[in-house]
Amino acid sequence: MSNVTVIGAQWGDEGKGKIVDWLASRADIVVRFQGGHNAGHTLVVGDQTYKLSLLPSGLVRGKMGVIGNGVVVDPEALLAEIDRVSAQGLKVTPETLRIAENVPLILPVHGAIDRAREEARGARKIGTTGRGIGPAYEDKVARRAIRLCDLAEPETLDWKLDELLLHHNTLLAGLGAPTFTKAALLEHMNALAPRVLPYMDTVWDLLDDARRAGRRILFEGAQAVMLDVDHGTYPFVTSSNTIAANAATGSGVGPGTVGFVLGIAKAYSTRVGEGPFPSELHDEMGRTLGTRGHEFGTVTGRPRRCGWFDAMLVRRAVRVGGINGLALTKLDVLDGLPEIKVCVGYELDGKEIRSFPSAPAAQARVTPIYETMEGWTDSTRGARSWADLPAQAIKYVRRIEELVEAPVTLLSTSPERDDTILMRDPFEG
Repeated sequence: MSNVTVIGAQWGDEGKGKIVDWLASRADIVVRFQGGHNAGHTLVVGDQTYKLSLLPSGLVRGKMGVIGNGVVVDPEALLAEIDRVSAQGLKVTPETLRIAENVPLILPVHGAIDRAREEARGARKIGTTGRGIGPAYEDKVARRAIRLCDLAEPETLDWKLDELLLHHNTLLAGLGAPTFTKAALLEHMNALAPRVLPYMDTVWDLLDDARRAGRRILFEGAQAVMLDVDHGTYPFVTSSNTIAANAATGSGVGPGTVGFVLGIAKAYSTRVGEGPFPSELHDEMGRTLGTRGHEFGTVTGRPRRCGWFDAMLVRRAVRVGGINGLALTKLDVLDGLPEIKVCVGYELDGKEIRSFPSAPAAQARVTPIYETMEGWTDSTRGARSWADLPAQAIKYVRRIEELVEAPVTLLSTSPERDDTILMRDPFEG
């Protein structure tokens, strides 16, 4: 049996929550390996809807959840999320949730600097959520991060706050924003420590023991490949590596443990926030896709920008993300459209180009090349086998496979967990 790593193949919001939930029922451990509470998964289980940002989705299925060292954790947001889902009847205890001792923490100062810098950018905003994720990752690589294990050592926390505030208060003052006092942050962190520290664990050791025991591990990514800090549409990206290779680094396991890489993609495209979006639709069709797909960000509540499926970008995600198979979601949103377009190439300054450029000015000038396909009149919603799908819908899926150079191994036809068509079991490798 193989482990499975799930990543987004577009700009996030592809419906990973449902797929991870579907897979989690057959896993033993579910691991979050990057991102922070700027990501969100919505899970519909019976008459309950769970909105998760930091908690691994497997907790909903009673599986052990692990937050790896590649995540940045706001302890206040984490505890609020635990309280919220506990009120819905979900059991989250130190027996069901473990957090890496070396996970970097998000402090209130991080959110403040995040929001102040975004405001200072003016018209050049990048669409950050303002929750401090980027500044927390900056502190990690600058070696001044406060990590979960530091909460257990008051003397360490004391001098590390001095170093952190020397940096951030200087920036905040320069931006004309209020600064922070050491006493206030110490009080904040010391109040949270007794509730958070019981979840702390040596996660790399826990996962290695699980691997040696043959337990199934599901690695759960946040955001998506086109938001990867190295391989996405920089600078309009997140602050972490979202590709499958980071599942190993972000949880403390060897690369061979990552297993089968399942990329999640919508049957069309969406994006939240700023940045290039070659196949975006600014017309009635774009609004139709948004309305049918209920396209609003799980975390931000912002309406998502909508457009046709971009096969060029998903093919790039397949290659750099190490994707072995795709889970295609929201096929039913395209039901009844007389024709459907797919972006199959790009032009830049009148010339066809092989791939999306990295330079921001060039990205803004790219125009899509479309292939038009016939739509289907019969509904795909709730289909659970190929036999239930209209012929044109099958043709559309097969064409996507050709263009992105990866097989569609799962097909989701509604938000309901069981409305899923399985072509290949990812846990079988």
